[in-house]
Amino acid sequence: MLVSRGSPWLLLVMLLGGALPAHAGLFYAPPAPQEDTPRMSGEAELGYTHLSGNSNSQTLLAKGRLTWLRGRHTYTLRGETRSVQENDDTSTEQYMAAGRTRYELQGPHYLFGFGRWEKDRFSGYDYQFTTIGGYGRQWLDGPTHMLSTEFGPGYRHDAYQDGKDADLGLAYAAFDYRWNISENAYFEQAISTEAAAPNTTTRSISSLTAQLNSHLALKMSYEIKNNTDPPDDASANTDRTTSMSLLYSW
Repeated sequence: MLVSRGSPWLLLVMLLGGALPAHAGLFYAPPAPQEDTPRMSGEAELGYTHLSGNSNSQTLLAKGRLTWLRGRHTYTLRGETRSVQENDDTSTEQYMAAGRTRYELQGPHYLFGFGRWEKDRFSGYDYQFTTIGGYGRQWLDGPTHMLSTEFGPGYRHDAYQDGKDADLGLAYAAFDYRWNISENAYFEQAISTEAAAPNTTTRSISSLTAQLNSHLALKMSYEIKNNTDPPDDASANTDRTTSMSLLYSW
């Protein structure tokens, strides 16, 4: 199930069309590695729905993430593409590629850095490239609750659809919380803010994941992305996405 830019919820999509897309997940902070954390892990997702008859629509999502450990470093690469079409009209077309590193210091402290390229056809931007680095702290790291916060400066390059561009400095803050409800289910909440002179972008991602077996999980999520002052060509300043997806991890 995918709901974007305030469109009506498609509650029966999973029953009618199979596995459905997860949230865009443009913000992602991997947790601190544990003693039993594998040296390399990954996650892949492919969702496709097609409805025909009184309404004709299709949704496609391809998404992947690869994480590996090397000493005190945790590296992550991510990629995603998503599109929504209804009656031959495209209402969503997004692409994202990102890389991130986390370096463990003594105690609950760590340093981080990430770069992200994203393109949203209806955002008013041709594309945006963001790079951020800073300090993080792991406040909770127990078997039931995990909580981390991050702060740091960053840089963003905005390329507009009219051919203009801008280079901006920004301030970044985020927190990431996870509650292990049981051995097979957990809840996650992540919020990040990127404040620049012309606008502030805030992202909130709430998700509930239920593990089906050692490799498959069912995930429900709700994402909000708000830009306080988007370009004039943008469809809206707030995107809301509700999704249910089947994930494969290794």
